[in-house]
Amino acid sequence: MKVIAEKDRIILAGKAWEIQAKLKEYNKHYVTVKEWIEANH
Repeated sequence: MKVIAEKDRIILAGKAWEIQAKLKEYNKHYVTVKEWIEANH
């Protein structure tokens, strides 16, 4: 499972179940992907 956070995008690489689990985990911290990207700046 890889999570690559760049300045204007988030890249998730892994198996489908790993990506789903990671998205659920990040959903507890950020409501939208835009918030997640802005938090990485």
